[in-house]
Amino acid sequence: MKQSTQPALVLMSPTAMFDAWKVGLMALELCTTSWSTITMRNQLWQTQPFFSPKMMKENQRMVSEKLDASMEAGLAMQKALFNMLSGQHAPWWVTSRQAMQPYHRRSSANSRRLSR
Repeated sequence: MKQSTQPALVLMSPTAMFDAWKVGLMALELCTTSWSTITMRNQLWQTQPFFSPKMMKENQRMVSEKLDASMEAGLAMQKALFNMLSGQHAPWWVTSRQAMQPYHRRSSANSRRLSR
């Protein structure tokens, strides 16, 4: 008789389930604050000339923050990859939270700053 090579079902502990839920909540917050920020920036672009010093500064800030966040997220993913290659495995909810954290932090700050 052939034995099954499929992995057994792994049950999550309540703590792990809560951590996975927090990742989902972070993703939802990231989505809503990103849409809010996009809407407010579009309103700025429609009400002010694009060559004004205020808008040029805002656009430069937007691009530099996105680059910084992407570099931080890339670094978090590289750390997770190197840890995995060295035998230290982290669950998906830990690595996804670390990768989303820079975007979430900046998106929330931008939404607060632009709503003033």
